Amino acid sequence: MPKQDTMIVLEDESGINYQTKYLVEKVGLSGGWRGFSIAHKLLEGDVLVFQLVKPTKFKVYIVKANGLEEVDGALGLLKLDACKKQMSHENLSTATEEIEYGSEDFGFDVLDGIRLSESAVDFNQVKSFKDFDILINGLVINPELSKHLQSKYYDLCCSQRSFLHEQLLGGLNCKLAAGVIAETINIADAIRASKLTTPPESFVTWQKTLKAFQTLGMNIHFLLDRLDQLKSLAAKSKRHKEAILERVNAEEEMRTLEKRLLEIKEITSRLDIEIQQLEGNAENYELKFQELTKAPW
Repeated sequence: MPKQDTMIVLEDESGINYQTKYLVEKVGLSGGWRGFSIAHKLLEGDVLVFQLVKPTKFKVYIVKANGLEEVDGALGLLKLDACKKQMSHENLSTATEEIEYGSEDFGFDVLDGIRLSESAVDFNQVKSFKDFDILINGLVINPELSKHLQSKYYDLCCSQRSFLHEQLLGGLNCKLAAGVIAETINIADAIRASKLTTPPESFVTWQKTLKAFQTLGMNIHFLLDRLDQLKSLAAKSKRHKEAILERVNAEEEMRTLEKRLLEIKEITSRLDIEIQQLEGNAENYELKFQELTKAPW
């Protein structure tokens, strides 16, 4: 970011530019930010992704809270490496002529090994893992992922016969895209390894994260569908165990009540015998009582 106060351009997803002022001391935007916020009807809970495409220009992606409440904070799960280097204009002289977003070219944050793709590839053309390239903004970002993760991602894509990242937001930072893919693989592995005893909170976290990635364009509906099925089975299994425990408790309570009822029946029988014995002289009790009160001292 600039070392002194300067004007920053915000470009929204429609390609419209907004002038704002960046304040170094506050590390924030002013003098134009309110206009941008009003124009896009920003509300508390909305999530914005700022991609620095030029030294004084951000591409801004907006995810509305009412479209996906769970997205808030999900991107924070991505362990993105802050270390990066910018490809020089000399190395990208041909690339920037071929890859355009709106009216301007985006710079790319890349690591050694990332290369330009000659053309887009249809997944049907991928015959084996050696043909599998992960293409983001015209760049093959395979080096951003380990061979192990690449292999796992290849298997996921094969299961759906498509590149799961094919519809990711245009111009998305390569590291962010790689982080989304890596976390998708991790969650897929976690789903595979889950058990009925897996805490429900884990399912909720995975679901929130996947829904956030889906909003960014990842084709992962099949993972969400599987999660819904697993959550349903886990809930039924939990309820089954709860019902068994409730029945055990109910039976124990019933045995306690039956024991108490037996005790009450015994008391009732004893009192019946005593009442029968006393009833024979019941009429004489009043007379004897009166006689005793009037008897001489």
